[in-house]
Amino acid sequence: MRGKGFGLKAIAVGGLTAMLMAAMPAAHADDKVIVFAAASLKDALDAVNKACEPEVGEAATVSYAASSALAKQIEGGAPADIFVSADLDWMKYLSDKKLTKPDTEVKLLGNQIVLVAPKDSKIETKIEKGFDLAKLIGDGKLAMGDFKAVPAGKYGKAALESLGVWSSVEGKVAQAENVRAALKLVSTGEAPLGIVYATDVHADKGVKVVGTFPEDSHPPIIYPIAQTADSKDKDTAAFLKCVESAKAAELFKEQGFTVLAPSN
Repeated sequence: MRGKGFGLKAIAVGGLTAMLMAAMPAAHADDKVIVFAAASLKDALDAVNKACEPEVGEAATVSYAASSALAKQIEGGAPADIFVSADLDWMKYLSDKKLTKPDTEVKLLGNQIVLVAPKDSKIETKIEKGFDLAKLIGDGKLAMGDFKAVPAGKYGKAALESLGVWSSVEGKVAQAENVRAALKLVSTGEAPLGIVYATDVHADKGVKVVGTFPEDSHPPIIYPIAQTADSKDKDTAAFLKCVESAKAAELFKEQGFTVLAPSN
């Protein structure tokens, strides 16, 4: 037990350190567009960034972490031209502080949350009102994003509360600093189950989907994008236009996202 507990702690602490370092790029020394984006977007946005390079002029510098951590860094003065959040709340947090350009804000993508297990797990279930999640977890942990700040964690807690099972598993939750860290806990076997986005499963072959949470069990999962108030980079508008294009839409769909923004 001591070894497993240490593993959970090491992954959480190590992942947090790496994410915070990655999310603090140097100022615009190279004049590249700097994007702060939710961790769950990594594979899809990396592909979009590469595809948009010819239109923008060069690839953007993208830093991935929890939306909450990125929003706080922008508030603290970290250099960013574009913010892509995994929920509307953290975008509103910045817009309420006049730290975004409201006319550039677009509801870009949609997603789902799912229950995942290691790929060789024998766990089977149907996610419905009152399902016995505590029994499925057993003596292990339920990996999920920090349910007080990380969008995926907030959606997961809302769904479990709606289904009437939160109180039975609250003490079994292993909170991670972002959804990809929660995913890692499951794929490495540190946790028998986890709640992540459906799109995250594309990024890790070490997990499988056990069930999908009903859409009416949690608030709609929406990823907004906007230019920051302090952005002056001349290529930012070109990047935004490309990310909202039909070309980008196809790449997002390949990773399992629902495209909400009209393709330009």
